[in-house]
Amino acid sequence: MAGELILRKADFFPRAGQAVVVADRYPQNVFAEHTHEFCELVMVWRGNGLHVLNDRPYRITRGDLFYIRAEDCHSYASVNDLVLQNIIYCPDRLTLNLDWAAHIPGLNGAPSNPHWRIGSSGMAQARQVITQLEHESAKDDPLANLMAETLFAQLVMTLKRHRFATDNLAATHSEALLDKLITALSGSLNRSFVLERFCEQEQCSERALRQQFRTQTGMTINHYLRQLRICHAQFLLQHSEQMISEIAMQCGFEDSNYFSVVFSREVGMTPGQWRHRSRVAA
Repeated sequence: MAGELILRKADFFPRAGQAVVVADRYPQNVFAEHTHEFCELVMVWRGNGLHVLNDRPYRITRGDLFYIRAEDCHSYASVNDLVLQNIIYCPDRLTLNLDWAAHIPGLNGAPSNPHWRIGSSGMAQARQVITQLEHESAKDDPLANLMAETLFAQLVMTLKRHRFATDNLAATHSEALLDKLITALSGSLNRSFVLERFCEQEQCSERALRQQFRTQTGMTINHYLRQLRICHAQFLLQHSEQMISEIAMQCGFEDSNYFSVVFSREVGMTPGQWRHRSRVAA
């Protein structure tokens, strides 16, 4: 890509040879498409935004986790009070005798599934480790690098223990109600979702849950689900040959005309126009 933005190691690592640092994004603003000279773990704490990773759009919010390789191209758009942390690391600088690729998806040719979710209990544990890691990586003493790398190994293991597929509702059985709701929404891309039924099943207040969701994500439940479906539709439009009516059905819209209206309102162009533009750009 001509004029591609590349984030350089020298701009993010205070000391030569440093293996890992923490970059806070309080908040994360709109950020242009870029690659890196390093890898990163992205942990989303609150708010929402559009994260485009290797041309695939993801509507992100609290609990989303991404494993980003150096060569991956990504950007942030349509952000709303989006708060996240980037744990930045250089694989070639890691010195601990650990099979990192076995625990970090996509590292050194390992199978790559970049997008996961972390529930509330996992987030709480990860936050503690990240706080320690941030303090240690800012120090300048003989043991600072090794201490930071040890904490990074602990973080990697913590995330591996607690992460689950974005639509795996069974994995959230012991998690907080909000985690269960977000996962249930992710698993409802191609079918209707009835909040009243969910609340009956979880024996909770629909009104309180709606308020909690909006406070943590900055979106209504209906808006979030609609955005998930639009992102999935964008991916299918670009990477499949299915008819627009078929894609509408797969994304929970029984009426393709209504799908086109919603898509145009959210994206600013019709599904057909977006498919054409995305393929020309590719």
